[in-house]
Amino acid sequence: MDLDTIRTFVVAADAGQFQEAAAELAVTQQAVSKRIAALERSLGVRLFTRTARGAELTIDGQAFLPHARELLRVAERAVASVHTGRRPLRVDVLASRSAQSGLMRGFHRAHPEIELDVVMLFDIETAVAALRSGAIDASFRAVAVPGRPLPEDIESVRVLDESLQLLTGPAHALAGARSVTVSQLAGHRIWMPGIVPGTEWAAYYADLVAEFGLTIEATGPNFGSDALLDTIADTPALATFMGEQTRLVWPADHGLRRIPVTDPTPVYPHSLLWHRDNPHPALATLRAHLATAAAGHGAAGTWTPGWVLPR
Repeated sequence: MDLDTIRTFVVAADAGQFQEAAAELAVTQQAVSKRIAALERSLGVRLFTRTARGAELTIDGQAFLPHARELLRVAERAVASVHTGRRPLRVDVLASRSAQSGLMRGFHRAHPEIELDVVMLFDIETAVAALRSGAIDASFRAVAVPGRPLPEDIESVRVLDESLQLLTGPAHALAGARSVTVSQLAGHRIWMPGIVPGTEWAAYYADLVAEFGLTIEATGPNFGSDALLDTIADTPALATFMGEQTRLVWPADHGLRRIPVTDPTPVYPHSLLWHRDNPHPALATLRAHLATAAAGHGAAGTWTPGWVLPR
């Protein structure tokens, strides 16, 4: 369907008069009438009934109107998809309470003039596909999964190493410790039901287990962070890992403890990914902000798997 004709129909329906529609569209009233007549012929129905007060939608016109509006919205989205400078900067983060989300909140405070869309995609393959299609402008990820390097057209830079902490309930054997070493965690059950095979975070924790002989259990359904916190608070035999900058809130009577892990400190490496040909004007501003505002990587006394090192 011709979009000018569809737009004319919607404007005429909203105005209730062809003359007012013509003025809004900057065309003649005759042009509006011709467009409406052509649309009615193509559909095989009458869309308007002329009255003394102007033009009223018929039943068919009322039925067609919401679909006509959707056609115009789809057209606008199609244009925006190839004019990325006209839409908000679209950034993928792993979770709303993650360190990645905190980095984006800091960016927004520093640059409130830049419009943002923050989305949450599931895994690195989905994120890379969205970067290559232009659906998103940047993504926070752990860079890669062993055996599946990033495509050559995807750039990355390490922006934050987030220390892992042990989260326990008040009755856990390590609850009173000011810090724990990685070796002290051997033999303790660490429960992380959010680990999904094939994801970059699953690869990270698999290497952590292999390196230090830990026991990480991903059994049971993942009912979200609230259910995880409830279980950890009530089960002395279980603990979990949490990023130092992950923002979670729990009831005071849970008595949960966040305990630093040392010797070495496992850190989760957050990298920013983007397509090398992405034209969004705010992307360079985001990269510059992260270069100055985020913590560096490779600090002494920390551990990451070798595959997450920069390319």
